[in-house]
Amino acid sequence: MITPLDIENKKFSKQMMNGYSVEEVDDFLDELTIDYTKNYKEATELKAKVEELNKSLEHYKTIEDTLQNTLLMAQTTAEDVKNVAKQQADQIVNEAKGVAQKEADNLQSEIIAKRKELDDVKKQFDIYKAKMESLLISQLELLKDINKND
Repeated sequence: MITPLDIENKKFSKQMMNGYSVEEVDDFLDELTIDYTKNYKEATELKAKVEELNKSLEHYKTIEDTLQNTLLMAQTTAEDVKNVAKQQADQIVNEAKGVAQKEADNLQSEIIAKRKELDDVKKQFDIYKAKMESLLISQLELLKDINKND
């Protein structure tokens, strides 16, 4: 490949009348044209490639932005779901505590009622016992009187 320095340093042999050899100039121009054409095509292809790569880069940047937005939205949604689940869990726990407290209160009321019932039965038993004791004492006194009279 001919470099710009080659073109600058190229010397043509002079013919009579201080002119250059037409053949040498034509050959050099042919070589120069071939190299220049090759370089021009290569530059055009590289420009097209750069343009294509820039379009691809833009496309991938768009995809990256979309993925970042999607990831951000997914994180936000996950946080929202987590917060809602926590609220629901707190609500379930609070409802369960309320139900448990209500049942405990009901059981406490039942215990108080059963204790009162037990106290009433004990009092009735004490009254019955006192009546029986009184009856037995009066029967014993009656028997003693009968035995004294005999």
